[in-house]
Amino acid sequence: MTRISPRYLLQFGEPAGYLDFARFGPPSHAVLDTTASLLDASTKAGPSTVDDLMRQETRAKAAAARLSGSDTDHTVLLPHTSLGLFQAAFNAPGGEALVSAAEFPANTYPWARAEQAGRLTVRRLPLGNVTADAIKAALTSETSLVSVSAVDFRTGYRADLAAIREVAGDRLLVVDGIQGFGVTEAPWDVADVLVVGGQKWLRAGWGTGFAVLSDRALERMEPILSGWTGARDPGLFDDEIHPADDTAAAWSISNLSPITSGAFAAALELVEEAGVGAIAGRIAERVGELEDVVKSVGGEVVSAVERRAGILAFTLPGHAAEQVGSALANAGIAATVRPEHVRLSPHASTPASAAEQVRSALERLKKPARVFETPVVASAASGDLLTALVPAVHALAAMLGPGNEVLLHDLSRLPDSIVAIAGDLTGRTVGGPMTDLLLGLVRRGTTQDLTNYETHGPDGRAIRSSTLFLRDADGVAIGCLCVNRLSDGAPKANGHEPETFPPDVDSLQRFLVGRAVAKAGIPVDLMKKRHKAAVVRELDEAGFFLIKDSVDHLAGELDVTRYTIYNYLNEIRGT
Repeated sequence: MTRISPRYLLQFGEPAGYLDFARFGPPSHAVLDTTASLLDASTKAGPSTVDDLMRQETRAKAAAARLSGSDTDHTVLLPHTSLGLFQAAFNAPGGEALVSAAEFPANTYPWARAEQAGRLTVRRLPLGNVTADAIKAALTSETSLVSVSAVDFRTGYRADLAAIREVAGDRLLVVDGIQGFGVTEAPWDVADVLVVGGQKWLRAGWGTGFAVLSDRALERMEPILSGWTGARDPGLFDDEIHPADDTAAAWSISNLSPITSGAFAAALELVEEAGVGAIAGRIAERVGELEDVVKSVGGEVVSAVERRAGILAFTLPGHAAEQVGSALANAGIAATVRPEHVRLSPHASTPASAAEQVRSALERLKKPARVFETPVVASAASGDLLTALVPAVHALAAMLGPGNEVLLHDLSRLPDSIVAIAGDLTGRTVGGPMTDLLLGLVRRGTTQDLTNYETHGPDGRAIRSSTLFLRDADGVAIGCLCVNRLSDGAPKANGHEPETFPPDVDSLQRFLVGRAVAKAGIPVDLMKKRHKAAVVRELDEAGFFLIKDSVDHLAGELDVTRYTIYNYLNEIRGT
């Protein structure tokens, strides 16, 4: 086991199941305390308050410079990675920029926009890992700049920056380090432009980041996007436009929040104290444990195995990524779910128990259903608890008498989740789906009980309904008990749209798609991208993509490819 400072580990309090640091890293207590302290100081402003607060920028720059092997003259603070990459693209010397075709959008839009503005031309590397050999084969005499990510956000592949530097030669090398800085050991000093955001692995919160520029970058790049704080003598207000500074400060546009800068400094100093090597070693152990778990339940690791950082992406044969993600979420595990896989990304503070938590969730998902003599199928999730309630469904219905319906849902079997039913008010049977109302609640994680609300059955009769969510020992919703009764009074409104009771999954799919298209207010054959994206958004919120093969079904209805649906989902979810 990699040794790491106990003080470092005590700085964090996220749940054991938080495995989504490649998307966002919950800040440390030091960051929280620093933010609170600086905010408090700002509320008691005096003659020296602003000057004292502004010194936090120097503190953060110094820490970033030490960790990257540079100095403060070559370092500038930025509010996020995107601004640094836009600076790099618009300040580039022209010629051809070689960029990977499989980058995160933050590292593609800057180059595309700079090309639109006539600043340079862009050529894409072929899909696949960004290796020195791939770059060498793609270089031309016109290539003036190469832009890469230190770690691939999808696969966790860790680029060989030293080898890429060698093949790039005298060309500028721009490195997006957000997925690796502070948690992987890399020769950051080979980059001419290193851009890092602090909200993920550095755990500094949003609005934090920096760039480090080499002497070569300072000589060749013209700081077009340079504000008054990036000029020489920024404190001299003489009604003149001053030239850009000859240090990395030239990339500054305006003052950043000194409170955010102080928080960033605290986060960086914490990394220094623990040591990047120790943090990287602990993360590698946790990723290895998660890999063992995934393989033990029949999963397939689809992310990098060699030269990997802290990202593990996997698939579970026979289960859509949405289903796997839902099972993990129900077990209290935070992960990034994409159409093609589920991504886990632990940190040094992640306990060893997280792997067993993932194992339990995946085994529960894969557990086969058991068939009883009565026409009832037992639950695959928390089977003992839900199975014990099966007889109660029929007993309760018998007690309530005619005009009632009682049913039991197993949330691990979405959407065809009915495992027991007595009564025929809604015409459904075991193996049928839940209602559109309930599916939407589960998708949004709104698993509060609904009691005595008004709805209407398939034949139009008024029904009074109650839905009670059943939870395991950890408080996670695993099923629900529903009681429907012909209305004989004045039921309470449910505050939702009218509920529908589809007899099978196909009917549920058709209903949800038809409703979403109707809300868009335009026929499918006349829809533009924004209309189709709106349909996808509506269906995502309704839980439509929890249904197996739903992407293919919707692609056919909207006359687009399944990959177009995936793209819409990525844009909507911002992942």
